[in-house]
Amino acid sequence: MFVAHTVVTVLGALMAGFSAWALFSRQEWVVAPLTEYGVPRSWWNRLATAKAAGAVGLPAGLALPWVGIAAAIGLALYFTGAAVTVLRARSYAHVPFPLLYAAPVVASLALL
Repeated sequence: MFVAHTVVTVLGALMAGFSAWALFSRQEWVVAPLTEYGVPRSWWNRLATAKAAGAVGLPAGLALPWVGIAAAIGLALYFTGAAVTVLRARSYAHVPFPLLYAAPVVASLALL
């Protein structure tokens, strides 16, 4: 079970880190939908920082479980909020993306 938890945790951290990088570096395929959804530009750095903190916290949780639990809960809430934002914007084709990023985070939490 420890191996599965480690693999899923590292995968979730890499995915969250990649997502944070994409937003920090203002990749067009990330910022165009955010603009379409009505997410204020002033929020973008805070959102990217939240993802980056979760990406660091997940693998740290392998040594300090309470840090990993907090990171996983935070990221799960973040990606749930992202899915709700996409639904409110009625961009139904984009709903799978935040759910895809949330999947390894939730699995990491479930495998504790």
